[in-house]
Amino acid sequence: MRIDGHQHFWTTQRDDYGWLTPDLPLLYRDFGPDDLQPLLDQAGVEQTVLVQAAATTDETRYLLGIAEHHPMIAGVVGWVDMDSPNDAIEALDKFVRHPKFVGIRPMIQEIEDSAWIDRPELGVVFDALIERNACFDALVRSEHLPYLLNCLTRHPDLRAVIDHGAKPNIAAGEWQPWADGIAAIADQTSAYCKISGLITEASDTQTYDDVMRYLDHLLEVFGPDRLIWGSDWPVLNLAGDYQGWHDASTARLDSLSEQDRDNILGRNAIDFYDLKT
Repeated sequence: MRIDGHQHFWTTQRDDYGWLTPDLPLLYRDFGPDDLQPLLDQAGVEQTVLVQAAATTDETRYLLGIAEHHPMIAGVVGWVDMDSPNDAIEALDKFVRHPKFVGIRPMIQEIEDSAWIDRPELGVVFDALIERNACFDALVRSEHLPYLLNCLTRHPDLRAVIDHGAKPNIAAGEWQPWADGIAAIADQTSAYCKISGLITEASDTQTYDDVMRYLDHLLEVFGPDRLIWGSDWPVLNLAGDYQGWHDASTARLDSLSEQDRDNILGRNAIDFYDLKT
């Protein structure tokens, strides 16, 4: 089964997408299942993991409501307020009752304190995730990787996945400290990593070919058993299109065995998120 391990829906009528403004004309409109389904059909992708894009529990409930009516959505990654641990755990206890809720994602890249993820007081929320068999998506950049490593080392049983390969600054040609930081997490923890969102880190003059060096590095350090393919649609539209990213990234995997390709393109997402496909 082919799984898109990372995509979003939103509507501009909601007021919890602070980052979504008319200054982003390619994104400033509603995106829902009817927009995505034809793209999935064209690419041969059967189901998706729907990921939060607003730091509110209201949006999580909104996404779970969509998932109830669309079998294409295999799982929902939501949000809880980790800075208020009691509230976070209370929200978790409600969300885990939903059969399509699979985990949470704090928007770490938007938090001013780069070391936020390493705060000891967040530990009770990570423990709650472990106890409830829920996953943790880490939306980070290079500067967050040392702190994320500390966090994951303290919580070795946490089911964690790094979104978008930790978003290396491809447009600026960044290689270090990203390459060593992501390799350390791959080597010292059991975290997974998503090969999604890379093309949107490239400049307007760069192409899919320019991001393949980064994809190759992720494949080298995580191996085919801990990589998850994703589109990051519709954010992807800022730099490419669904079919283009699908074709370019899957072509790069053609040298792998059929089993390894199947793992990256579906099985790993099913296993990591414990999806009921």
